[in-house]
Amino acid sequence: MTEVVRFCRSRNGGRRCTRPLGHAGLHRHRTVMWADAAADPALCSGSGEPGTPAAPLADGFPDGRAMCPVCHRFVPLDADARLVRHDTTDESETDAETRRRQEWFNVHGW
Repeated sequence: MTEVVRFCRSRNGGRRCTRPLGHAGLHRHRTVMWADAAADPALCSGSGEPGTPAAPLADGFPDGRAMCPVCHRFVPLDADARLVRHDTTDESETDAETRRRQEWFNVHGW
């Protein structure tokens, strides 16, 4: 089984920091760098947007959740078929959930 690599959760202008989780110093995405003070808020801007349940894998994953087009997480839908309020990352996400999401993208693509 492959190791799940965790990256920094900071974002700036929608760009995600590509440095490892817990890194020292500035955040970075390619040539753009920023400090914590310039980071985007944790709340995903995709919250409240219309959504559709993602195509399931054979075992039913992602269990009726929709893929957020902003943060690429699987998010539940509310009664009006809108993405529930969510952050761009989930610190409590398990390695199993990360692997399932990777598998989903390998099967279904973007």
